[in-house]
Amino acid sequence: MIGLLAPDRGTVEVEGEDFWASSRSRRDEIRRRFGMSFQEGALFDSMSVGENIAFPLKRHTTMTPGEVQARVAECLALVRLGGIEGKRPSELSGGMRRRVGFARAIALKPEVLLFDEPTTGLDPITTDVLARVMIELRDRMNPTMVTITHDLKVAFEVAERVALLDRGRILVDLPPREFEASDDPLVRAFVRGDGSEDTESRVLEEATA
Repeated sequence: MIGLLAPDRGTVEVEGEDFWASSRSRRDEIRRRFGMSFQEGALFDSMSVGENIAFPLKRHTTMTPGEVQARVAECLALVRLGGIEGKRPSELSGGMRRRVGFARAIALKPEVLLFDEPTTGLDPITTDVLARVMIELRDRMNPTMVTITHDLKVAFEVAERVALLDRGRILVDLPPREFEASDDPLVRAFVRGDGSEDTESRVLEEATA
């Protein structure tokens, strides 16, 4: 979706514009409208927290050092981590590193925010904190948000619509309550663990593909 890999077939369109038919410079311009939060935060270990968040600002804007510093502080406050600019990623807990990743993702005030498994491997309390931060970012910034997750609790808390991928296609795309109540066998297997052998084999096939 963010254009890191070219599709084997079909098109990727952003507001009607064919992304891969555009020039490289135009693709870079479009990408700057997206913010990406990678799994585990994907922070630069050799940089401080502040330097990590400042990285896209220094590369893609003409902001002064003072303006960059102010924006970094603003982003950290938005993810409930004010005042840790000088710390290194190695000094942070897993949940804090994820939130620093969120802060870097919003630095350029993107129109679209992408979250890749934002709560994987975290304890329930930390997961709840991250879910609340995601909701606050949505409410304060009003971006389009797309989250890939296997944590249904998080999906139902943060999403306005929940989609289930099956064999590379969107099988179901519904509001959370309707998704949870769906009669589709694969959805039932995913949500309640009461699938038949057929649905279980389909899930296993997807997981190992």
